[in-house]
Parts: sequence; structure tokens; C-alpha cells
Amino acid sequence: MAEEIVNRVANSKLITFNLEDHYPAGERVVFDVKDWLLEGFVLREKEFRKEAKAHNWANYKDKFVALTCSSDAIIPAWAYMLITTYLQPYAKKVVAGDLETLETVIYTEVLQNLNIDDLKDKPVIVKGCANKPVPTNAYLLLIEKLQPVVKTLMYGEACSSVPLYKKPRK
Repeated sequence: MAEEIVNRVANSKLITFNLEDHYPAGERVVFDVKDWLLEGFVLREKEFRKEAKAHNWANYKDKFVALTCSSDAIIPAWAYMLITTYLQPYAKKVVAGDLETLETVIYTEVLQNLNIDDLKDKPVIVKGCANKPVPTNAYLLLIEKLQPVVKTLMYGEACSSVPLYKKPRK
């Protein structure tokens, strides 16, 4: 007589938290100001303002935008601020930095507004192996949010998880 195979993971109280489930929809784009600089290095205010005014900002509707300069030019803060005034009516989010910085800022906002009351005193596993560009910082922000609330915290898959935290007994 064969023994019945029992899926202990499916029957456990373990809750899987997947950051991908909280990934906001919308295209991520990089806006490089280098193209508006003289020889890619010198920002001339008059020409820069002319380029900004003439640009079709509606192309950024509902997009997440990372403002950057791929050359070694020093870009004053007002230049990024000016571009943001044009993007603000269209883009979902604008940040200065690369795509990873953009994703970190997006996840910071998502996690700040996330209700985790249902995870209180529960064993939680944070799923790894993301198919979407989840930055490392998002995992760190998640730990800061979950640790004060959960009973245990692990990373990976239920069959091969890495223990991270266990709430001390009182």
C-alpha cells in the first residue's frame, strides 16, 4: 500500500509575498539631456529652454521617466526641474537618475502605501527570481516594512528558502 504524498508547503500557514504583484503598470523611459547640450557637454540656457519648449511632451503620457545625462557634463538642478515642469502634466513619475533609481522610487511609494495588517505575526516568505525589474533596494525597503510585523521572514521559494528573521519570544 503506497503512502499518500502530502504537500506540506501548500498546507502550511506560510504566506508568499511577491514584489512583482505590486509592480505598477506603465512604460519606463530614460530622457537623456545630453542631446540638448552643445557638443554633449555645455548647457546653454537659451538653447536648452528653446529645445524644452519645442519638444513633444505628450509622448510621455502615462510613462515613468528617468532624467539623466549620459555625458560627464555637470547639469544644474534647474535644468532637471525645468524638464519636469513640462513632463508633470503627462508622466506618472519623474526622477533624476537611471532606471534602477526610478524603480526604487516607484517601489518606495508603493511600499509606503501598502497595508500589511493581514501579515501580523505570520510566517512570510519573500519570493525571489523576479521576471520584472525589481531593484535590490525594493527588497530592503520591504524588509523594513515587514520585520516589525511578521513572525518569521524568509527569502526564496518555500522548498528552498533562506531564513532572514525570527521574532524573539517574549
